[in-house]
Amino acid sequence: MKKITLDSVDRAILRVVQEQGDISQAQLAEKVGASAASCWRRITKLEDAGVLTKTVRLVNADAIDKGLNVFCQVRMKSHDPAARHDFETFIHSYAEVLECYSMSGEWDYLIRAVVGDVREYEALLMEGILTHDAVLTSSSHFALKAVKYTTALPV
Repeated sequence: MKKITLDSVDRAILRVVQEQGDISQAQLAEKVGASAASCWRRITKLEDAGVLTKTVRLVNADAIDKGLNVFCQVRMKSHDPAARHDFETFIHSYAEVLECYSMSGEWDYLIRAVVGDVREYEALLMEGILTHDAVLTSSSHFALKAVKYTTALPV
């Protein structure tokens, strides 16, 4: 990724496109006070530098019966690089796992999974995560409600 310096217009563009990924160039230009051609050049520059990556549409999890968020902490039996790599590759095979972080502290990984209900999570945990040879134990936490959720980074 190239290192670039962001000016106020670049930052404005980033704020807008994080909230409205499908905005037209004309609408974006109006919102940030620049020409459409300038916005297009800036977006291309931001994409080339790796600042902007893919464009996605967010799906309402409740609308597709996947509204249960579960945070699962995982402790490994071993910290050897091969075991960790194997576990990380294994985790990629589960569509229910939206996020997985290698952590410092008492737990080795933090996983966020979205499922339809507790039974679906039980299957993921008991028939999936806990079956991996490198996993020692886990602890699960069920979200009661989302107090704040955003995908927009502060710029």
